[in-house]
Amino acid sequence: MTSAGREPGVVTGPALDVEVVGMTKRFGALIALDDVSLRVAAGSFHALLGENGAGKSTLVKCLIGYSPPDAGQIVVGRREREIRSPHDAHALGIGMVYQHFALVPSMTVAENLVMARDDVPAVVRWRSERERLAAFMATMPFKLDLDRLVSRLAAGEKQKVEILKQLYLRRRFMILDEPTSVLTPAEADEVLETLRSMTRQRELTVLMITHKFREVMAFADTVSVLRRGKLAGEGRAEDLTSATLAEMMVGTRQIPQARMGRASHAGGATEPRLVVRDLVVEDDAGRRAVRGLTLAVRPGEILGIAGVSGNGQRELVEALIGQRRPRRGEIRVGGQPYRATRGEIRDHRARSLPEEPLRNACVPALSVAENMALRNFDRAPLASGPWLRRGAMREQARRWIADFKVQSQGGEAPISTLSGGNVQRAVLARELSEEVSILVAANPVFGLDFAAVAEIHDRILAVRNAGAAVLLVSEDLDELLELSDRLAVIFEGRLVHETLAARADIAVIGPCMAGHHGAASAA
Repeated sequence: MTSAGREPGVVTGPALDVEVVGMTKRFGALIALDDVSLRVAAGSFHALLGENGAGKSTLVKCLIGYSPPDAGQIVVGRREREIRSPHDAHALGIGMVYQHFALVPSMTVAENLVMARDDVPAVVRWRSERERLAAFMATMPFKLDLDRLVSRLAAGEKQKVEILKQLYLRRRFMILDEPTSVLTPAEADEVLETLRSMTRQRELTVLMITHKFREVMAFADTVSVLRRGKLAGEGRAEDLTSATLAEMMVGTRQIPQARMGRASHAGGATEPRLVVRDLVVEDDAGRRAVRGLTLAVRPGEILGIAGVSGNGQRELVEALIGQRRPRRGEIRVGGQPYRATRGEIRDHRARSLPEEPLRNACVPALSVAENMALRNFDRAPLASGPWLRRGAMREQARRWIADFKVQSQGGEAPISTLSGGNVQRAVLARELSEEVSILVAANPVFGLDFAAVAEIHDRILAVRNAGAAVLLVSEDLDELLELSDRLAVIFEGRLVHETLAARADIAVIGPCMAGHHGAASAA
């Protein structure tokens, strides 16, 4: 029996109504949640929006029992409940699907479902478990092979397993944390449409954290917006617009506006500045992640690379910026062979914005000023012969901190003490303060707040408009459609489709991202 006293996989009871009343949570002097009250009605699909640090994660951690609130009440099914651990939440029927999969790749779908129980017996009676699982699957909208290894599933199928796991464990209130971040558009729509159907049948209540306004407007019934730990606004999704939601999220602060126009001179330059031919790159396990990939980027244009995570994007970017040696193929910049050595990066004015910048573009133990100087510490005015001029380095940091609005305790503060958005701003300052000829950017705004996203997009467009060749690799198709002049799709290490961004067709791009490219041709 489960902790709630009923068999797993047996659908019992309707969707749950959950309400938080006056919820407050402090971490030292920081008030992460400040007297927040909101209700997620039974059978509703409720979206939760907010910038980084707005309190979204803190609120759901309180609901799931990882971080009990300091004040306020949690009401489940019209009764006040005390949730002090995930076990308490599970017993009430509250579950969570995390942004990153919590599955065991070497186990089958059936094994993952059974092992997720709070009360796994010392000896599993697989015959009876499989009978119960088969009966459960017969009632579910997702049809998956219970005997398949999770390692052999596509990303969309893994997400379905995560949702099936919560339903099998009888969670009637499901929290989704950025549930579509690794899915194709078609997979995302299929998953969310299925969940919405279940909410409308009052079998389930959904609370979804997302940053994608399209998903909110397409699938949510109601929306709540947090800002700086407080409830900034809420309402029915059909009564709200993306602009209204954005205003709720950022308040009256000025949001940088991205320059939406395509590059007027992108087609004028006939010679590509960055050329990649037949590139083969292996992953950490020695498997081919990039397989004979060829691309070209001209001055004054952004080539966007779309694809579901894990199709060779990381290895491609690392090869281009000198962090991984290609197995075979050719990279040329300005017509010359390019290996991304320090000298070549300097001579060709090549710059990069890798994802996870604190890990991939910084030395965490060094200060903000020292990290900002990593490109030019050996050149005047920072260097005088073999000597580093500390005063010049501090002055450079002071100027760039001001220009790029880096919030820190000054240039001497360790860069590891900065928030994610401010680490990215510090890296932007280093990479973009001098003339740029080539820019390789990988998921440059992942995890950042709304205002930071718009600001960084603005700076990337400015670099493009100044004549740089920009390769933008992103898992966010909306970002690529907004910024790119041309768009290509990568699948299993190869470019399988290319088009002008202005002519991009989601009905073609989505299947290509999932590997169903067929006869898709370049535009």
